[in-house]
Amino acid sequence: MNRLNKGFTLVELLVVLAIISLLLTIALPRYFSSVDKSREIALRENLQVLRSGIDKYYADKGEYPAALADLVNHHYFRKIPLDPVTESASTWQLLPSADAEKPGVADVRSGAKGKTRDGTPYQQL
Repeated sequence: MNRLNKGFTLVELLVVLAIISLLLTIALPRYFSSVDKSREIALRENLQVLRSGIDKYYADKGEYPAALADLVNHHYFRKIPLDPVTESASTWQLLPSADAEKPGVADVRSGAKGKTRDGTPYQQL
């Protein structure tokens, strides 16, 4: 009986799987570090945008907003930016004004746990 063997042998399949796993071993850490880097950059940008909005509100009204929602209600933002680390707009930590005569939200920080790539806690950015 003369049969043509078509297909791959088990050894060939194992070699291909080994090559694919080697490539994934090289590629995945780079991918995850680039995701972390982009979240950190987005967090810094969102903090800058929020702080700028608070400063503009203070310059216009002479007082700090009572909550971040005031920035939306008075058309400084269309919506509150998300914290890209927690992926939520409700995890921002609101820091009150040091001036007792002008209460309100004077600064904002991330409510995310953990640290940036350089070791700075997210809550200290």
